[in-house]
Amino acid sequence: MKLSATAALGLALSLSLAACDKGTSDGAAPTESATPIAKIAAPAGKSWAETVAVTPEGGYLMGNPAAPIKLIEFGALSCSHCAEFAEKAAAKLRDEYVASGRVSYELRLFMLNPYDVPAAMLATCGAPEAVIPLSEQFWAWQPNLFTNLQNAGEARLQAIGNLPAEQRYAPLAQVGGMTEFFAARGIAADQATACLSNSAKATELANQTQQAVEKYNVQGTPTFRLNGADLGTVGWEQLEPMLQKAGAR
Repeated sequence: MKLSATAALGLALSLSLAACDKGTSDGAAPTESATPIAKIAAPAGKSWAETVAVTPEGGYLMGNPAAPIKLIEFGALSCSHCAEFAEKAAAKLRDEYVASGRVSYELRLFMLNPYDVPAAMLATCGAPEAVIPLSEQFWAWQPNLFTNLQNAGEARLQAIGNLPAEQRYAPLAQVGGMTEFFAARGIAADQATACLSNSAKATELANQTQQAVEKYNVQGTPTFRLNGADLGTVGWEQLEPMLQKAGAR
């Protein structure tokens, strides 16, 4: 995708946009536990892997809200490195670590570029418990997004970029194939239209991204925090041993 096409779709919002996989660390080391932390049973009839809550920061927390090991990911739906992480880590993180009650996983959607805005608006259009699974599925489908945008052509993208900011999300979702993708996963057309016309939600997503930049120095995605320590951008190969050192073993 040419930069000129992307620039033409720039949002009329105050965003400090970053590049995928350009995160940095503040050098703080996550806490380590000399002994393993015992598994924590979920309430009767419940599963920690199916327990999801919206956090005050606008994230989606899966697992035991009182888990002693707290993992936060700042992830962008358009980020290929986030897609790679999800492919390698999602199942094991959910089924072994979160399900144990020892680890909670919070996803905070980050707006790297204009494409992330309609994608996030649609991913969060349904129930909170659907956001993380939909994000994982979107990451797996992500190459189709860029193929669709490239096939749309410069002229079409330029025309969308010339629209008022609040009118860009629906046509961008349409040409990118996002509307069709989410429709196949339970987000009906009228529901999608309502979500994509919600300018307050777009502003909220922009503000959350701005806060991530200013408060946590998020410079790229995926960026992780473990028990308050900034890990920067790391892969599953580096992150899993950190979870184990923190006591999830």
